[in-house]
Amino acid sequence: MGRIRGGRRGERRNRRRGPVSAAALGLSSVLVLVPALGGCGTGAEGSGGVTLTVVATNYGDDVVKNSESYWNRIDTAFEAAHPGISLDVRVYDPGEAEAQVAKMVAAGDPPDIAQISGYADYAAKGDLYQADDLLSIRVQANFLPNLVDAGSAGHTQYGLPFLASTRLLYVNKTLFAEAGLEPPTTWAELRNAAQVLDERGVKYPYALPLGPEEAQAETLQWLLGGGGGYTGDTGEYDIASPRNISTLTWLRDRMVGDGLTGPVSPDRLNRKAALRAFVDGEAGMVSAPGALVREIGRSVEPVAYEAVPMPGRTAGVTTATVGTSDWIAAFKHRGHAEEIGTYLNFLYEDKNMVDLAGTYQLLPVTSSAATSMRANKTYESLWDGLDALGAAQLYPIGKPTWTATSRDIQETIGGAVLERGSPAKVLGAIQRGAAAAEAAEAEAE
Repeated sequence: MGRIRGGRRGERRNRRRGPVSAAALGLSSVLVLVPALGGCGTGAEGSGGVTLTVVATNYGDDVVKNSESYWNRIDTAFEAAHPGISLDVRVYDPGEAEAQVAKMVAAGDPPDIAQISGYADYAAKGDLYQADDLLSIRVQANFLPNLVDAGSAGHTQYGLPFLASTRLLYVNKTLFAEAGLEPPTTWAELRNAAQVLDERGVKYPYALPLGPEEAQAETLQWLLGGGGGYTGDTGEYDIASPRNISTLTWLRDRMVGDGLTGPVSPDRLNRKAALRAFVDGEAGMVSAPGALVREIGRSVEPVAYEAVPMPGRTAGVTTATVGTSDWIAAFKHRGHAEEIGTYLNFLYEDKNMVDLAGTYQLLPVTSSAATSMRANKTYESLWDGLDALGAAQLYPIGKPTWTATSRDIQETIGGAVLERGSPAKVLGAIQRGAAAAEAAEAEAE
């Protein structure tokens, strides 16, 4: 039989078990299969079967059940239907899975499957199977097109989307009603609402988290609203574009400079703190993933909220929402393409996708599962996110240089909107770093 190994939580139960990784209000997770340590057989030779190794994300927390129960159900059902394949799964808490995969790869013993926030660096080294090598045509065709694009490097899909999230503007309906406000549809309206809320003593009129935890998401949402983004039409980095500089200049002068983003400097305000302020009724507006709804529902007195598209600079122009996804990468090292494909085709069945997404307030990545959830009132809290996902703008995750570039954005972008900050200088430095990384990558090929 397969075995599910807990990570940090598991260590408290059994010291022989490895670490764990998961995501709560955003996506940054990992599913990695690790070599079996005995029991069900360790490969095709000598045991009559194959054991796949998996490191899986724990999307649970102290309130919502640990993801180990999900993987137990999935793997028990899979092994019953495929007696020649067994599974050894380790579940990791947030931030640990990628490090574990990197260690395994460095040691020359990568997992069969890794669910992580990126895949391009491994794809560039030729370590990964292509989607064509693993999935049925039906499953491949079922992925949302923008997720296929984000999972592709050089027009070949290596990253398989697993669960997704979109960002919307959440407004405190009670605070807005008391102030006679409607949800904003433009930056000017958002600023006006923030001014009114500020005058009424709201602690965070608009919570602007540009601290190092996840500044790349908040930044991209604003850049999209200003007609820019991290890349241009050709797919090359265009971080220091005039539109992007103009967007951050507006944020600096019209929001931060006017004291409309709360008492904590944006470069020190992290995502979790901003979302907590909204849940506690201290923030009038915040851009957030759909998992915020789960946090609101836990409150003794849940805040009344409305989720709307994030406003843009210009009236009447729809602003794309930021989308994020976890990715499954399948390593070639053990040569288990057939068995990996069998397992992944099973994993992407609607009932399994809907079960996982619904439990953790995240979004499925296949059209049929999204349609199923959109038609079921049980998942009404996810409908806005589902409607936005198909047109969502994702990070340029197919670039091997994105991990380093994203880290640079996280660590420095907050300084651009401070009183003496220079959007042009900060964005220019990030652009130069990205360009240098791209040049080094090209030279290494």
